[in-house]
Amino acid sequence: MHVIKAPEEAQRGEIRTFEGHTDSVHSVAFSPDGAHVLSGAEDDALRLWDVATAETIWAFEGHTDTVHSVAFSPDGTRVLSGAEDNTLRLWDVATFVTLRTFEHRRTVRSVAFSPDGTWVLSGSEDNTLRLWDVATGQTLRTFEGHTDWVRAVVFSPDGTRVLSGSDDNTLRLWGMAIGQTLRTFEGHTERVSSVAFSPDGEQILSGSEDNTLRLWDAATGDTIRTFEGHTDWVCSVAFSPDGEQALSGSEDNTLRLWDVATGQTLHTFEGHTDWVRSVAFSPDGEQALSGSEDGTLRLWQLS
Repeated sequence: MHVIKAPEEAQRGEIRTFEGHTDSVHSVAFSPDGAHVLSGAEDDALRLWDVATAETIWAFEGHTDTVHSVAFSPDGTRVLSGAEDNTLRLWDVATFVTLRTFEHRRTVRSVAFSPDGTWVLSGSEDNTLRLWDVATGQTLRTFEGHTDWVRAVVFSPDGTRVLSGSDDNTLRLWGMAIGQTLRTFEGHTERVSSVAFSPDGEQILSGSEDNTLRLWDAATGDTIRTFEGHTDWVCSVAFSPDGEQALSGSEDNTLRLWDVATGQTLHTFEGHTDWVRSVAFSPDGEQALSGSEDGTLRLWQLS
């Protein structure tokens, strides 16, 4: 019997592939308007791409080693990168020049902008997070407490807290004003590779080398739900803009779309030929972006 797929299922899948990096892609991000994407890779470069054509607009050069993390400013006029060369770089999107360089003691694994764009946050292999003033380049605060590499950092939606994930298998929630740990989240049995806040700031999502995602209550630190299905390390996680779905990328070469309320897999996306290192939702939540060890980015239709 011929089975006709439901329209929403038939539409799901790969839209286009972005090719240009000469080594594995470690991080991807959408611009706030969804018209452009940014990637950082092991070829030491950042690339700005046109979403509609998958053409490279510009390759930002200046880092001298692998670019592990990239982010757009909230207004989309600047981008931020963190790299193996122990630095963060702030770039101007219009002129493609470096506006400022920030230095850590060791490799920078993760970077993030504050919601108002005045501060940036970094996580490093020196086991610390650092808060920086965008205007001056000065370190405002150093967050100490993790006992191993800090692999992931993010601001809360209201900018009053920051969240980190570490190779010490924990997440930590920090108060911006005091620079101290408010809560430690324990439950993962291997290093925490990625963290995300829900849009309302009440829940937290994490991905780990233990092959699972965990949903946490930000107020209590309790695990709400564990998401199981990946067969290898979960490298990256993200919340949808409405907070109802989650996305993950894994060393099993797949992306998974999840229902946050139930923890069930809604769809598995296959196409990459190596690890999926980074994932992101488009601003409208209709599409997903992935970056892979296979050297490509891929754009996917989610519904």
